[in-house]
Amino acid sequence: MARPIAAAAPTEGDRRLFWGCFVALVATSFGFIVRAMVIGEWATAFGLTETQKGEIFGVGLWPFAVSIVLFSLVIDRIGYGRAMGFAFACHVASAFLTIYATGYQSLYVATFIGALANGTVEAVINPVVATVFSREKTKWLNILHAGWPGGLVLGGLMALALGPETRWTYKVALVLIPAALYGLLLLGRSFPVHERVAAGVSYRDMLKEAGWLGALVVVALIVFEVAGRFGATLTQKLALTGLLTAVYGVYVVSPGRAMFVVLLLIMIPLATTELGTDSWITDLVAPEMSKLGLQAGWVLVYTSFIMMVLRFCAGPIVHRLSPLGLLCACSAIAAIGLVALSRSSGLAILVAATLYGVGKTFFWPTMLGVVAERFPRGGALTLNATGGVGMLGVGVVGAVLLGNIQDKHIESDLLEWDREHRSALHATYVGEPKPSIFGEYRALDAAKVASAPAADKATIDQVTSQAKKGALETVALFPVVMLVCYLALLAWFRARGGYQAVQLGGEEPGSGRATG
Repeated sequence: MARPIAAAAPTEGDRRLFWGCFVALVATSFGFIVRAMVIGEWATAFGLTETQKGEIFGVGLWPFAVSIVLFSLVIDRIGYGRAMGFAFACHVASAFLTIYATGYQSLYVATFIGALANGTVEAVINPVVATVFSREKTKWLNILHAGWPGGLVLGGLMALALGPETRWTYKVALVLIPAALYGLLLLGRSFPVHERVAAGVSYRDMLKEAGWLGALVVVALIVFEVAGRFGATLTQKLALTGLLTAVYGVYVVSPGRAMFVVLLLIMIPLATTELGTDSWITDLVAPEMSKLGLQAGWVLVYTSFIMMVLRFCAGPIVHRLSPLGLLCACSAIAAIGLVALSRSSGLAILVAATLYGVGKTFFWPTMLGVVAERFPRGGALTLNATGGVGMLGVGVVGAVLLGNIQDKHIESDLLEWDREHRSALHATYVGEPKPSIFGEYRALDAAKVASAPAADKATIDQVTSQAKKGALETVALFPVVMLVCYLALLAWFRARGGYQAVQLGGEEPGSGRATG
């Protein structure tokens, strides 16, 4: 049934819908935190290299982008409710497939299905919340995305409470709890018609907002990841990217909005700074945390708690600084925090983690808020393509790059150690060359290290710890790049009277309802 035009304030039903979306996002982060905490156990149980671990982290992210982009093209036609039903089925299937995994390939497939579920959830919840709370998009998208760190905190605490002696399969099963809850909360619920549809903006006009330049960014990332899985050559990838982009361009006959394309590109370092680092941070700080007698997972739980609390307080912060001002401040703080993490030890690592946690807090939802406020004609497509590109960037490039950097640094540092101490650790414990998208690499052989003498293990642990900490300092370059971009955008808006949200033709967004 239709909502009266004058009823600008969200209804009680809208708020219940919001909390169903919130719990669905919690379910997505449960899978992320559990994977981050048990990846070491998977490596031991299935003999995974650091790069293979990175590939599993990556497949937990890039299919998210594929599903969020594809669903955005049809979400207004198939219905938000049906999409959420698909997400629920995938979450349940992924959990059971992971529990009964037998090796790298089965873990990869199970993680892939879970990523499809996560992408579908985001394809629904972002446009739904942006429509229901159309006058305060950035504020409510930040509150919605408090569900992500909230799930990291809750899932992390539950996994930590089970203890290191508990088999990892029981920790994976925790994902079923929020999945069941959001399934119940959203069962039979009606969803709003997107403001783009309600305002009469055509499907083609929605596509024009992204344009062929925006399509080029999205298509290139998808093709290079998916086609690469089937052994496509560089020439084939470029040809397929050009063909798909040309088809899109012929249909829309528009290069798209230049600022939107810039925001898409910024999402790649942004997502790597937040999600890429979060994927590895438990493993990276494990040596230092063990010196304090604490499980490394507490760092991720702690920084996530900071994010959760601050995102609930986003309204007055955004009002005071503006979305772009907030993104500038966060970029600077995140860069400082990452450098501090790479150089800290003892209790100082908690101070550095605090800086990093504050810095990464508002990145993702505030970027979504900027896109939703500046490009409402782009509907679900521009909003979700932004998140999709972020996930693709970190899935295709960021997470694997961090793992590859670690493997190469470890190999290099072992060679240096051998030269200085006239030992043969590299020849004894480094495996055969392996391929990756960043070229051939050689990693430690987990089985050989596991059976090594205690003295060799201690040396390898020392070298590995230093190499992993150095990776965090490398990541700090990403928020520095982001800071420069945000400062340029801030200056551009100030020269034109300041940042303002765009409203669609004075019509009341979300004035209709549809059961989907």
